[in-house]
Amino acid sequence: MATGEIQVVPVSTRKQESLFIKFPWKVYRGDPYWVPPLISERKRFLNPKINPFFHHAQVKLFLAHKDKEILGRIAAVVDDQYINYYHQKVGFFGLFECLPDYSVAYTLLQSVEKWLKEMGMETIQGPMNLSTNHECGLLIEGFDSPPVFMTPYNPSYYRNYLENYGFQKVKDLYAYFIDFSRYEKGKLEEKIERVLSRRNLRVRPVNLKNFENEAQTVREIYNSAWGNNWGFVPMTDEEFWYMGKELKKIVIPDLALIAELDGKAVGFTLTVPDINQVLKRLNGRLFPWGIFKWFYYYKKIDVFRALILGIIEKYRHLGLDLLLYVKLAEAAKKNGYLKWEISWILEDNTAVHNVLRKRLNAQLYKKYRIFEKAI
Repeated sequence: MATGEIQVVPVSTRKQESLFIKFPWKVYRGDPYWVPPLISERKRFLNPKINPFFHHAQVKLFLAHKDKEILGRIAAVVDDQYINYYHQKVGFFGLFECLPDYSVAYTLLQSVEKWLKEMGMETIQGPMNLSTNHECGLLIEGFDSPPVFMTPYNPSYYRNYLENYGFQKVKDLYAYFIDFSRYEKGKLEEKIERVLSRRNLRVRPVNLKNFENEAQTVREIYNSAWGNNWGFVPMTDEEFWYMGKELKKIVIPDLALIAELDGKAVGFTLTVPDINQVLKRLNGRLFPWGIFKWFYYYKKIDVFRALILGIIEKYRHLGLDLLLYVKLAEAAKKNGYLKWEISWILEDNTAVHNVLRKRLNAQLYKKYRIFEKAI
């Protein structure tokens, strides 16, 4: 190869994997909003022996370099779970990062497209890091604040690079911000509570001492409530337990609620502390000194993310979604958890948008986009 030509190589060694994981530090140097991930967590996430996502997906990591300088990275994904669920030959790209040079983005995307075509795929979607059950979407609005836990962040020029390559919008995802200190329960919420109380409604916090049974209940709700949502991919038992055990470390029972109607679990919501406020101070490392910063700054977290809220479809007309938001608001005010992001919400989920805007006075403050391109 001639000197100065951009080359893209697959990640095949531990050294290359380390370069892949640490490359974002180069892209975001000096960016006040970027949140460095824990290096150890990223290594576990990308380890096929640890992350059960790899049991049904093939993931190919690529690095772009010129004269031994790393300029970008990307992942290509073929997820058999998605293909079997939708019967569509769709592959994905994700974990995309590059310096401000379109030729780098072009060569990375070209490498992903070539590999996915060789794997028999007909369409590319992304970014997915690595699926909709993880971080997904490209930030297109809301660059004036840091990302919260499990949401993406990226330079604004990525959008132009994807569009120049031929990607088009397939779906937008919305994020709302709420200050619950201003929330007061309205007459509609009180009416819904009265009606549902006659049907033996119970909203309770999860019981972490009975984690296995609670997790199974949540999984049944999850698969039923989200099954018809755009982009939904059912998690395997292994994946659900893996993610559940990770989230259990930061779950606050008052903010993880199960709705039961006539003794049947029909809805679930989970809100977690925005641990990005802590991660931002660790620079990717928990040890040796980061652990002390973790315990100190964890107590100072003042933003929370409503990560999941779902109602089994046949019960959605009862107003349970609004009632769960009311219960979360009550818990928020009681415990002083007042600043919340609720995300992500599909752009065409009108019912939820109406609840958030009209009943809770939430403000739309970030938008993410999933792109698509035919191969």
